[in-house]
Amino acid sequence: MTRKKQVPIKRKVRSAVDEPLYTGTLEITRGGMGFVIVPGLSKDIIIRPEQLRTGLNGDTVQVEIIKKSTNGRMEGRIASVVARKQNEFSGRLEVHEQFAFLIPSNEQMPVDIYIPIQNLNGAVHHDYVIAKIIEWKSNAKNPVGKVIKIMTNESQNEIAMQQILMEHGFPLTFPDEVLATAQTLHAAIDAEEVKKRRDFRDTLCFTIDPVDAKDFDDAISFKQLTEATWEIGVHIADVSHFVQPDTPLDKEAFARATSVYLPDRVAPMLPERISNELCSLRPNEDKYTFSAVFEIDADAKVLSTWIGRTLIHSKRRFTYEEVQTQIEGTPGDLNEELLLLNNLAQQLRAERFKKGAINFSSQEVRFQLDEEAKPIGIIVKESKQAHQLIEEFMLLANKAVAEFVGKLETEKLKIPFPYRIHDAPDTSKLEVFTSFASRYGFKFNLNDPASIAHSFNEMLQFVKGKPEQHVLESLGIRTMSKAIYTTKNIGHYGLGFENYCHFTSPIRRYPDVLVHRIVAACLAHQYPKNPELEAACKHCSDQERSAMESERSANKYKQVEYMQAYVGEVFEAVVSGASTYGFWAETVAHKCEGMVSVNELLSIDQFEYVEQDYALRGKNTGLQFRLGDKVMIKVLSANLDKRMIDFSLESIATIKK
Repeated sequence: MTRKKQVPIKRKVRSAVDEPLYTGTLEITRGGMGFVIVPGLSKDIIIRPEQLRTGLNGDTVQVEIIKKSTNGRMEGRIASVVARKQNEFSGRLEVHEQFAFLIPSNEQMPVDIYIPIQNLNGAVHHDYVIAKIIEWKSNAKNPVGKVIKIMTNESQNEIAMQQILMEHGFPLTFPDEVLATAQTLHAAIDAEEVKKRRDFRDTLCFTIDPVDAKDFDDAISFKQLTEATWEIGVHIADVSHFVQPDTPLDKEAFARATSVYLPDRVAPMLPERISNELCSLRPNEDKYTFSAVFEIDADAKVLSTWIGRTLIHSKRRFTYEEVQTQIEGTPGDLNEELLLLNNLAQQLRAERFKKGAINFSSQEVRFQLDEEAKPIGIIVKESKQAHQLIEEFMLLANKAVAEFVGKLETEKLKIPFPYRIHDAPDTSKLEVFTSFASRYGFKFNLNDPASIAHSFNEMLQFVKGKPEQHVLESLGIRTMSKAIYTTKNIGHYGLGFENYCHFTSPIRRYPDVLVHRIVAACLAHQYPKNPELEAACKHCSDQERSAMESERSANKYKQVEYMQAYVGEVFEAVVSGASTYGFWAETVAHKCEGMVSVNELLSIDQFEYVEQDYALRGKNTGLQFRLGDKVMIKVLSANLDKRMIDFSLESIATIKK
């Protein structure tokens, strides 16, 4: 790619096209062409390379229209950058006598970064570094930056993981001001603060988390009230006690909006001083919490709910594996309490599905890494009853908090609140999916949203254990709408809840912090008015998507790294997707996905993509590659730079016409 050096640009007079300024997200292709995606517009706005100005891939920008074609497609130029997606870039340094340039490794970064000599911070010619943009004037073609980290001696994995975080707009470090603010916070329990809280320190309380968890943001308390009623408390780390609005800590947490979980690390939303010390509900320590406390009977009916700020003292830290062992029959610590909680959780779960929640099974694939973060094995984690125990009580708390706020609202009192909503499936996607499902003998009832949800559950039960189970589950999930944060409550279709929010993970999700603050204000009868909350919800939803993309990219990198050892070998695989370019297949043994391109299939036939069948079909032979078909593939290549695995087709014996 030809990169632009630092020379002034002339401002062009805006064309007399009668169009307003549009605000949207800029996407830049590897070829340098830009497209601005504007909510509500059916077509993206084209931005040619010379009109990008200071806009970079992923930025939120304002666009002025300079041309409009007869088919309605608009062409524009960047008028201003509203919000920068990425400020840190990695690449090689070119150092000259009076200045230097960073040549970014990210192909979607169209310009080099000008580095003044005084901003090299010890880096030398040809060093691989990370630089941060500190200025970009509108009349300059190159941003000005400074070197913040020298990466020359870092491992390939370290460079790759940091690159992935930067590409998706997540900073690698916390600003000094944020870290300094975190250090000023006191861990000691304040006597005056205790008076404002309900004290649970004498009530049995414990945590259940993954074996490698570093922060514990939720705990369960258990107390028998009568022979057939119990008080179950869901206690959540009171992050909002420490992270006050408009402080450096708060601004940084909002900007990140979420923690990011990569195979070998966590990029946290909050500094470790907060997430691993002050707010982590570690055993044998008094901790501030925000809680939803339920009186529940033997049928798992909630008889009463209390919500408020609390103080707890966790007596025990359990792992999921320890609890699952007890559920499966091996007694251990707090065995009676855990089994009773599990019984209640399973009843809550059954009731959810009875009322319309959709029961998609979850399977998580993780890599086993060695000391150098190289993948040496695959771990498939399934949701077992120990996970469901925690999940059901967290869902109960999230629902109860959303209902609490919802019930306060009247015609005169409107409370801006970040609901977690999930819309019903898109009609067009649903029609394609249900037509596909009918080929496996299952008919959907599409009369109304409740019937659709019921049909999904019946289908999932119908295909359980059959060869098509994975295909229909995967496609069913793709058919679903995406859950988002918004102040406009339409309920959560997938969970079957009319009111739902995120309350239970404030260490790693900013919307939960917002929820805690609003609930605290409501409990004090100080009902907040926040006209900016909808914009904050959109930002959090966008950051959540960016985090998921980061995690997918990092997992793909590890898949490629793992499969490098198997180039040239043949494996059984399952077709997992199809497009005009070819079909994807996932190896049965490793759960690693690669592509068989249409070019690799030319010796068999010319193949075309058939959308309604989710398949590639040969024009002459009628051979087709459909989701779920078993194939034998050979690993052709595993390219770490492109994060791509290429397969060739070894056998067509199991492919159907």
